[in-house]
Amino acid sequence: MKYFDELKRSMNFLAEDPRTVFLGQAVSVDGTAMTTTLREVPRDRLIELPVAEEMQMGMTVGFALTGLVPVSIFPRWNFLMYAMNQLINHLDKIEVLSQGGYKAKAIIRTGIGSQRPLHPQHQHVGDYTESIRSMCTTIEVIRLEEPADIFPAYQKALMREDQRSTILVEYGDYYNEK
Repeated sequence: MKYFDELKRSMNFLAEDPRTVFLGQAVSVDGTAMTTTLREVPRDRLIELPVAEEMQMGMTVGFALTGLVPVSIFPRWNFLMYAMNQLINHLDKIEVLSQGGYKAKAIIRTGIGSQRPLHPQHQHVGDYTESIRSMCTTIEVIRLEEPADIFPAYQKALMREDQRSTILVEYGDYYNEK
């Protein structure tokens, strides 16, 4: 399978679970390459949000606390950086802060922006995987480097029994290259 096809298959798989809800910018309207992977997800499962990344991550935490599994989509690491307070101080630490009383499983989908055929400049191509991994105590961060990595990683993120959240990092250039 191809990289893009595996992403689309993974989103369709996630959508089969009644607990999932997809939220972010350009989830129900065109705007990013990630949008195209959601075309077969039922529209009533897509929550389109304005450019308000910290609010989006706060909503993600809230949905997760109710037992839903939010699939929160930030097209690039550079945009997810605006949500670091909610990600690191809340989603990642909720189990620790509540001494195991609360767990909040979310799937965070982000990417390293495409540089080919046109480089969009540095504010769109950051890779903060290792930095975020070092800050997280409960969230697992997984890079999706090969098409064969994609479906098993999303399947693990949804099915994990430890109720941990997962950040899945895509490569924008691979949508058309692999």
